[in-house]
Amino acid sequence: MAELVESSSSERTWRNETAPDRRRWHDFLNEQLARLKHFTWANYTLPMATGGLALLLAEQTQGFTFTGLQTIGKVVYIFDLFLFTLVTVAITYRFIKFPGTLKNSIKHPTEALFLGTSTLSLASIISGIAHYGIPACGPWLITVYRVLFWIYFAVTFLIAVGQYSLLFTSPLLKIQDMTPAWDLPIFPFMLSGTVAASGAALQPPSEAMPMIVGGLMAQGLGMLVSILMYASYVRRMIQFGFPSPNSRPGMFIAVGPPSFTSLAIIGLANGYPEHYHYFGADELTIQILRVIATFTSIFIWSLSLWFFCIAVVANLAVRKQISFHLNWYAYVFPNVGFTISVISLGKILQSPATMAVGSAMTILLVAMWIFVFVNHVRAVLKKQILYGGRDEDYYKDETDHIHVKPTSEGRDPAKQA
Repeated sequence: MAELVESSSSERTWRNETAPDRRRWHDFLNEQLARLKHFTWANYTLPMATGGLALLLAEQTQGFTFTGLQTIGKVVYIFDLFLFTLVTVAITYRFIKFPGTLKNSIKHPTEALFLGTSTLSLASIISGIAHYGIPACGPWLITVYRVLFWIYFAVTFLIAVGQYSLLFTSPLLKIQDMTPAWDLPIFPFMLSGTVAASGAALQPPSEAMPMIVGGLMAQGLGMLVSILMYASYVRRMIQFGFPSPNSRPGMFIAVGPPSFTSLAIIGLANGYPEHYHYFGADELTIQILRVIATFTSIFIWSLSLWFFCIAVVANLAVRKQISFHLNWYAYVFPNVGFTISVISLGKILQSPATMAVGSAMTILLVAMWIFVFVNHVRAVLKKQILYGGRDEDYYKDETDHIHVKPTSEGRDPAKQA
């Protein structure tokens, strides 16, 4: 009996000691879940950049390879699938737990621009199927790839039309707020060309041609809309100067459209099916297409080089004033296209030096992804993001910073726009 009393007393003591710990853990968990109210669409930039890195590390992409490279790429690709799932669960929780946040996120002048990063993440995942899935799974996945391509093609076109309709009619967005992020609504549809370039060569000829034509149309429309956006972007910089320091990492988004267009044109030309004979002898047709694609790609790629250099200069000028935001992943994803296009041109031109430059750029991008990811984790732990007023669901005037360009008469440039 004495032993039972002692045991019961010990159990009550243990419960009394652990109850505060449980309450503290419960309060901590509720606090962290409450922070998900600010879990914006921009969080998809993490799987977007990771998926781009997986494509870059594929043996089929690189000019120089080594044993184990494909395995490293597979690991990164699987990690990307995990991150995409995690982000999707978190943002779904936000929309369910906090009613109205879904509608507000689509209408918000800043956060809404990042809606496209969710489908950009899917573009990397679908393209990764061609590099990592089809070689291991067999012909059934070729059909799945084709179906996913056309679904992605249709959905991203509707998103582009819908988002730009909101963008053009929103009274909250002004020309002085213009950053390359305004190009994000068309970016996912444009990457239909990249998805087609990755998988067209694996399709039967009767299915490959529609995919190539659709991909070329999407890439062309995306590039043309981007050029129109570039006009507003350059005009904004001429009048107001570079964006605010924390928005400058997003300047690398401008590198993406010409880079991905360059590599897509090459990929689509390489994927042109034999035994098609629509334009005559396929051997001659393919040769002509590849020559045109190569010179066109070099022509377009030069624009991405210019925007890359401008973005580097702008970021280095305020390097000590930039704090972490999710747009830091723009240091990675657009430059993935920039790097792959360099490698692709090196292969076609049979230039080991160009491919070596591409390999060096790959190493730098891997290091950059690690750097950004570590800072991402650090920012979450220190409440620099996922906190009220510190995420993309908070509007900030792009002319409200010390680096805005003054006018010759000293007047407020925003009032002269």
